Amino acid sequence: MKTAQIGYGYWGKNLLRVLCSLKGANQVVCCEPDKNAQERLRENFPEPEITDNFPRLVQRQDIDSVVIATPAGLHFEQAKKALEAGKHLLVEKPMALAASQAAELNSIAEKQKRILMVGHTFLYNDAVRYIKGLIDKGELGEIYYMYFQRLNLGRVRDDVNALWNLAPHDVSIAQYWMGEKPEKIMAHGVSQLQKGIDDANFVNLYYPSGRFVHIHVSWLSPFKIRQAVVIGSKKMAFYNDTSPDQKVVIHDKGIDRKDMYNDLVSVPYKSFAQFTFIQRAGDILIPKISFREPLRVEMEHFLECIKTGATPLTNGHHGLEVVEILEAAQKSCESEI
Repeated sequence: MKTAQIGYGYWGKNLLRVLCSLKGANQVVCCEPDKNAQERLRENFPEPEITDNFPRLVQRQDIDSVVIATPAGLHFEQAKKALEAGKHLLVEKPMALAASQAAELNSIAEKQKRILMVGHTFLYNDAVRYIKGLIDKGELGEIYYMYFQRLNLGRVRDDVNALWNLAPHDVSIAQYWMGEKPEKIMAHGVSQLQKGIDDANFVNLYYPSGRFVHIHVSWLSPFKIRQAVVIGSKKMAFYNDTSPDQKVVIHDKGIDRKDMYNDLVSVPYKSFAQFTFIQRAGDILIPKISFREPLRVEMEHFLECIKTGATPLTNGHHGLEVVEILEAAQKSCESEI
């Protein structure tokens, strides 16, 4: 299989490193218009062919698949051209900056019978998948709510705001864990460094089941935080992506409601006088997780889906759902202005 990677920037160099090492994808062509980036590419990866002509590259008959790792504003047009040329496609998140564009990419992929996958890498993270297993098995009990924090000082962008840059990760994880679409979305943005470009965003997702998700993203924070907390009726799970050896911690604690005259109950109480609340604290479990590089798992999955025709975990419809949520959150932020 011969793959064309479009873009060799901040994230593109990681993609190319993995792509060049994968069995079955040892023929790689890289498209990068910036001459300085081309020099860095040649120094680090002398084997791949290098070009700066994207339109000609995607029309080449020897190219089977395309990986797009360019700025978000270019994703839609480049992805559209690649799919229309009959190529299998992996496009980095977000797949587009409008839900209508994301829906159009899905339509083209279905018409062309080509794999469309979005680079929501965290769904290929073994810690994220472990918590998904806990939720699906009911080990955390009824899920009450979740909250996410993705904070850092720096990498300030001028092409997209913090919402579109950082929140796709956590929206993608939330949708993976929740398994349902939110019915109401409210968000607030804070813009300090650049007029009209939010440095921080606070997003609230309300689901038909009554569950709730809060997401806080910022590139203007003194701390580097990449974490999520899942609150369940039985147990609570803490995910910390920055921890080297404690990425998942499970707390066997919570609040039980007890009928003062009968046993523990879970039905809604009639009056506060009849019920009391008991704080429960049990063991803390740090599970051993055999951790693999998520990007490698993702790229292997992409190639396997092309080979077998399987539907990717982060397919175009998942990518569309993420873009719909981000678009609604952006509109909510703008409505406050």
